[in-house]
Amino acid sequence: MLNELSTIICEYVEVEPETITEHSRFIEDLGFNSYDFMSMVGELEDRYDIEVNERDVIHVKTVGDAITYIKSLQEQ
Repeated sequence: MLNELSTIICEYVEVEPETITEHSRFIEDLGFNSYDFMSMVGELEDRYDIEVNERDVIHVKTVGDAITYIKSLQEQ
């Protein structure tokens, strides 16, 4: 899932996909602003057929957090 998520991230911010790790922080390391982050969340909802709770998404700080959160929603 990291490779697929890295590709999506690169659609929103200018980073090289190979530099993205599970420890990469969306704002501090990858340069997301809140608008880009929420736009990406919408795309992730469509792509993975999930519904993100806005109260939960504020706790998603790293790419690894996002992967864990997406997988938990897919298991429901």
